[in-house]
Amino acid sequence: MRVGQARGIALTGVSGTPVMVECDISRGLPGMSIVGLGDTAVVQARDRVRSAMINSGLDWPKSRVVMSLSPASVPKRGSGFDLPMVLAILTAQGLVPLEDPRSTIVVGELGLDGTVRPVDGVLPMLLAADRAGFRRAAVPRANGVEASRAARVTGLEVVGLSHLRELVPWLRGEVPDGQGCAPEQGETTDPTEPAAPCPDLSEVCGQSEARRGLEIAAAGGHHLWLSGPPGSGKSMLAERLPGILPPLQEGEQLESAAVHSVAGARGRLAAVWRGERPFVAPHHSVTRAALTGGGAGRIRPGAVSLAHNGVLFIDEAPEVAAGTLELLRTPMESGRIEVARHHGTVGFPARFQLVLASNPCPCGAAEPVDCRCRGGVRDRYLQRLSGPLLDRVDLTVRTWVEPTGGLVPGTGTAVSAPESSAQVRGRVVEARHRALHRWRHWTSNAAVPGPFLRRDYPADDAGMAVLQEKLRTGTVSHRGVDRTLRVAWTMADLAGAPRPGTSEVLDALEMYTGAVDRDPATGTGPGTGRRPVT
Repeated sequence: MRVGQARGIALTGVSGTPVMVECDISRGLPGMSIVGLGDTAVVQARDRVRSAMINSGLDWPKSRVVMSLSPASVPKRGSGFDLPMVLAILTAQGLVPLEDPRSTIVVGELGLDGTVRPVDGVLPMLLAADRAGFRRAAVPRANGVEASRAARVTGLEVVGLSHLRELVPWLRGEVPDGQGCAPEQGETTDPTEPAAPCPDLSEVCGQSEARRGLEIAAAGGHHLWLSGPPGSGKSMLAERLPGILPPLQEGEQLESAAVHSVAGARGRLAAVWRGERPFVAPHHSVTRAALTGGGAGRIRPGAVSLAHNGVLFIDEAPEVAAGTLELLRTPMESGRIEVARHHGTVGFPARFQLVLASNPCPCGAAEPVDCRCRGGVRDRYLQRLSGPLLDRVDLTVRTWVEPTGGLVPGTGTAVSAPESSAQVRGRVVEARHRALHRWRHWTSNAAVPGPFLRRDYPADDAGMAVLQEKLRTGTVSHRGVDRTLRVAWTMADLAGAPRPGTSEVLDALEMYTGAVDRDPATGTGPGTGRRPVT
């Protein structure tokens, strides 16, 4: 018999490499051996493939079968190579007229009865297949939603298979009309599925300064630190940030969906296809691997990558293990995380908007005079958030437990009707459009390089003089000057001003350094700063 061939895809992070699956059926004792740097799931495929073929009515070779996956230097992980192995056997037997195996890619796990089961990472696999020049693909029918989206973007001819018996008819061009790549009945990732009610800003009473900080963060894509006593609304505000952000564009949808597909979080894809930005809130006991990505064998994306193009919220930030938060510093600057292991380095996208939340001290007292902690505990508590990390956070906002809770005493109604997320989102989208029209190459003010900003788009002369003086006195670092200028541009965009002035620069400095903390009711506060110059 001849050597049969089929094509699959090996994933490294969210990047795919075409893999040639070769099958040689020769004399020898019946059995199957697999070579080519496969993991345990790949090696165990020999038993799944044999049972699936027999139970599907296909002939299993009664001699020795050698399966080779090349390039042999590329690690192959997961059960998605089951279907390519079957196709390679069928071509080696001459049962399938596959004239040009380089035009077709197949992906899928097999059950012992021949059922084609879903696998992780189908979307990035199909995108990689399109870049490699493949023209058609067969995937598990349960992966139909992400496959149909990939087909629409790439132009690939994609079919969804629910059983191994459907493979040969499809290869012979006998696919029933309407099979396509639609999901199975009951699939829960249909992009037309109605969205669950989202938290709305109209539910937050009072907290005018915090609401303004949230709007500025959304309009410019800035990182945010919420500090205040328990019950002052920090988590409520953070959960409502995605609702005022602009919807995901098509390119952003593909990037975010690819990460969720690799992570096996297919249940989140429906929200991504609807344009909803991811909101990831790991517990403060999160490990380093869970935050940045990792794992034994197959490296999976962590919280920073699952929050790509969305919001990463870390509540009780000072309670996170020492050193774990410091891992955020590199992706906050580069928008990417590199996970290094002994067998190589895997990269994931990680351009997220960070929201930190913390109490003033372990006892939660808003003012130092009310603190029940022993001497020095209050200062040491916030020192767990390092200067280099906070230097990368653009906005500091204090929240307060207002005496009336923003309600009219004795009535239970708000003093003034709070704005809804839709109203705030309208201003945010308009400000983002101004920024996009101005920068062209960057989608938000927070992404603009500092040297370009200072050289070509500075604030007015008085505003730049203020920044220069703050830099000279050590109030802010060079990075702080850039971040303050970005925030000032965001304020100008929200106000419709053509250029930041002194007032925008001073407001941005106040929100960046946290040097002035005012009680929204009295206009007074402790007036303590929080950023050491690094």
